[in-house]
Amino acid sequence: MVTLIRNAAVYQPEYAGVKDILLLGGKIAAVGEHLKADFGGQVSVEEIQADGMAAVPGFIDSHEHILGGGGEGGFHTRTPEATLKDLILNGITTVVGCIGTDGVGRDMTALLAKAHGLENEGITTYAYTGSYQVPVHTLTGSLMKDIMMLDKVIGVGEIAISDHRSSQPTFEEFARLTADARVAGMLSGKAGIVNVHLGDSPRNIDLIRRVVHETEIPASQFLPTHVNRNAALFDACLEFAAEGGTIDFTGNEDIDYWETISDEVRVCKGIRRLLDKGISSDRFTISSDGQGSLPVFNSKGEYQGIGIGKASCLLKELRECVQKENIPLEIAVKGITSNPASVLKLTGKGRILPGFDADLCLLDRETLDLNTVIAKGQCMVRGRKQQVFGTFERD
Repeated sequence: MVTLIRNAAVYQPEYAGVKDILLLGGKIAAVGEHLKADFGGQVSVEEIQADGMAAVPGFIDSHEHILGGGGEGGFHTRTPEATLKDLILNGITTVVGCIGTDGVGRDMTALLAKAHGLENEGITTYAYTGSYQVPVHTLTGSLMKDIMMLDKVIGVGEIAISDHRSSQPTFEEFARLTADARVAGMLSGKAGIVNVHLGDSPRNIDLIRRVVHETEIPASQFLPTHVNRNAALFDACLEFAAEGGTIDFTGNEDIDYWETISDEVRVCKGIRRLLDKGISSDRFTISSDGQGSLPVFNSKGEYQGIGIGKASCLLKELRECVQKENIPLEIAVKGITSNPASVLKLTGKGRILPGFDADLCLLDRETLDLNTVIAKGQCMVRGRKQQVFGTFERD
């Protein structure tokens, strides 16, 4: 499989100018000007004219409920699974699956089966072991064994704190699971990251702070998510990022509505604040919480209704960063490419460089509309139309 992309404005994610990109055998073979691919007629070469388009690395969604989530309003409120279409039509070529509130009706066997299924259909998948609950619900019976011995498992999460739905872990429990994840990651060459769900409680990131300040474990072992769910929480997470931690913004397709009923921080405004504070642009990621439930509770913690996270929010947030807050594309796109690849130690992902996986998106340079998606060298979306379909997606 050989593809030659012509005249794209290349963001590696750093802007590299207008270049050609040669894809060979699922990898990026070369990035340069006036590239040639002549195999003497023995191998066909597909050329894609990318004039007026920006080539960016394929999107990495570091937090998605590929099995579905929910259930806070009863069994009928369990959200549906993600499909290949949900992902590739929104530029996602790598996804990290997780389990949320319900660690009983949805378990690690099902999560890994779903991850393998999506991989078979053409994208790259990883997973966190566990769910909201502590002690962690694992596949092998051991958090360390899951991370060390299950290839797709790169860390643990999403562990819930500061939330009425969490299992209210003690400091000792939280510190121990973080220590185990860290050592398992070291022994297996993985990130061993602890993906932490943050709720609305004013305790916000207290447990994370205690581990960082009272033990030898560094801030880099955590990836707290939903950091923009309220203003006070976001302020605390900005301080965490200033101290060297990485924070994960949760995208929201319906933020125009949520801004009217809550103090949720719009992603583009939050990233602008982070940058204006002088915090490194390497210290943030953006994830979709796709297929996760968005339950609404009253002040007594009583269920009021439910929505669903959407993978489409990643592209929407990227567009708002550039168009609403004038954040350069090469900075904004790091949140869904090179930054998650770095913090999660996803080798070969997140950059348009020779030797990296041939995962990339072509966007209209003016509108940032998605035109083409290539995953592991295979053209999944072309001219905004799906080219590769999931097993049950065709009529």
